[in-house]
Amino acid sequence: MKHFFLLIFLLVVGLTDINAQELGLGIKGGFNFSDISGDIAGDTGYLTRYHFGVVAEVPISDKFSFQPELLYSGQGYTLNDDRVDLDYLSMPLVGKYYVTKGLSLEAGPQIGLLLSAEEEEDNTDVKDFFSSVDVGVNLGVGYKFENGLNFNVRYIVGLSDINDRDGLDAKIRNGVAQLSIGYFFF
Repeated sequence: MKHFFLLIFLLVVGLTDINAQELGLGIKGGFNFSDISGDIAGDTGYLTRYHFGVVAEVPISDKFSFQPELLYSGQGYTLNDDRVDLDYLSMPLVGKYYVTKGLSLEAGPQIGLLLSAEEEEDNTDVKDFFSSVDVGVNLGVGYKFENGLNFNVRYIVGLSDINDRDGLDAKIRNGVAQLSIGYFFF
């Protein structure tokens, strides 16, 4: 895991040196609409939570950019009227293709590190029931105005099984729809 983060850091720093005069740095935040899917017994439902963090955009060409992000991402689900909150430190690594000026199609991998997990009914810490790492894929669309204001709609498809509960063989994956607003300072 340490090698993965080191590789990403070196990639971002390397791209930043190449295009330092065009590098965009900013912030973003918004709403998450999250649920789980897989081998689940019972009725699951969406939770509305939030995300926020920092972003960078590294232009590769006129049409392509690389956008690494570091976000707090509040996720979770309801199961039979019980709420489970899952809090992640997420690192989306997004490739952006600009269809036209300002409008981009986005896709890329994401890795999330579980910070906490709590069952709301009785404030029980359930972090040991979930995998500490979540891997997914981002698909989305965004629009960036010339003044730095930007909007984004994304869906994150969970690829990894997040179930780590002994005696429960169910495969469970995260799914998150995100609506974001952000601002690039430069």
